[in-house]
Amino acid sequence: MNNRIDHFTFWPPIIIMTVLVIPLVLNPEAGIDVINGIIGLFTQKFGWLFMAFGLMAFVFLMWLAFGRYGNVKLGTAEDVPEFSKLSYIAMLFTAGVGTGLIYWSIIEPIYYMQQPPYGIKPGTAEAAEWGAAYGAYHWGFIAWSIYCLPAVPLAYAYHVRKRPNLRLSSVFYGKTGKYANNWFGKLVDLFVMLGLLGASGTMLGLGTPMVTAAIAGYINIKPSFLLNFTVILIWTVIIGASVYKGLNKGIRILSNINIYIALFLALFVLAVGPTAFILNTFTNSAGLIFQNFVHMSLWTDPIKQSGWPQSWTIFFWAWWIASTPFFGLFIARISKGRTIREVIMNNIVWGTLGCWVYFAIFGSNSIYVELYGETSMTQMIQDKGPEQTIFAILESLPLSAILIPLFIILMFIFLATTADSGAYILASITTKNLKTGEEPKLWNRLFCFIYAGGISIVICFNSLRDLLYKGHRRRSRFPSEKGNYSGAEM
Repeated sequence: MNNRIDHFTFWPPIIIMTVLVIPLVLNPEAGIDVINGIIGLFTQKFGWLFMAFGLMAFVFLMWLAFGRYGNVKLGTAEDVPEFSKLSYIAMLFTAGVGTGLIYWSIIEPIYYMQQPPYGIKPGTAEAAEWGAAYGAYHWGFIAWSIYCLPAVPLAYAYHVRKRPNLRLSSVFYGKTGKYANNWFGKLVDLFVMLGLLGASGTMLGLGTPMVTAAIAGYINIKPSFLLNFTVILIWTVIIGASVYKGLNKGIRILSNINIYIALFLALFVLAVGPTAFILNTFTNSAGLIFQNFVHMSLWTDPIKQSGWPQSWTIFFWAWWIASTPFFGLFIARISKGRTIREVIMNNIVWGTLGCWVYFAIFGSNSIYVELYGETSMTQMIQDKGPEQTIFAILESLPLSAILIPLFIILMFIFLATTADSGAYILASITTKNLKTGEEPKLWNRLFCFIYAGGISIVICFNSLRDLLYKGHRRRSRFPSEKGNYSGAEM
């Protein structure tokens, strides 16, 4: 019977994830210390590998796109793209960035101003220029190359080789299929499921406080767990409806709406904000990135050991790599009928441009407020926390009564599109014989989302978001005069 549940990839990850969450409920700080210790170990000892991997992923995909394999169609000769180009770009972009883009495009450049790379003096004009550039760089070509790397072989295996499963193990089929069907392939899929369950729950749990801060400030109440819970319930309704409708009528429509609102909001801030400063800063940032691209891509700071690339660039590369199974599987699913070149260029070019627009506008506006505003963003982050600082920045812009509701709606839809894409892929992995064009069982998609939503409530209830934030701030602290980088201080 087709479209059945694969019990090995379904039940063990659910059980293991539940067991892992229990200690976080009982002792959140100890659990987060363990997570931070693992992250610190990888960024310290294997940072060079992350940096080299990121650059080589970009180089390899450029060779693949413009080489002899670029025109290979992902499907039969008669297959046409399942989605329009606009919908395709909207779906890959919203699935790839989520609420993280909104958060970091506003906050990240300010961190870099106060903790600049290359030994630059904090708070200076040079620190501001590199702060604007590094934010865009971290969400640019290499980030989307890492995302795109598994999508191509997965799409080829699914649409060309007609493998019966949309799973990461399908790339190991080769000629015999033994590595995909034996214990190795099942172990790969099990770890992918664990990672996706954790990531899906964490995205919703970490995104919720930002939305509640905006809602609380807008209606003049204090943020609370009850408000967080209410936001998650509203998200549950939106995402549940999208999951129920499926890929074409649910995720596609939400993604299209999301792109229109995101573009309107960005153009709105560009128009009412410091327009000339934004355009000049972005032009300068693009110049710094293109001029120093290779150096930024391989800088590990081995002599001074400031810890800056370990705390930021390598941390981001590790985050993108951890997210690649979900993103690669989702892009593989929606890429039927497109060529390898189209998949690569749509991801790297349009994904990068979309992120650059937000860092150019919101990031440059944050730098402008830090340099010329009445209140320092750095001080606001220390006093109020990053979420309330984001709301304060939006409130300071002209026509904020229009801007803030749009921002809240955008955040709701951004996270909804990411979460329902995640639920779709989770359900796909746990389904046997999911052929091209078929969708996983409805109850499976709904269960995967509801379980991830439960994890997000645990995160909000136990204030794990604050602990994660503090842990990263501890890792990213500017180095002491002795030159020992911050990762060693965890």
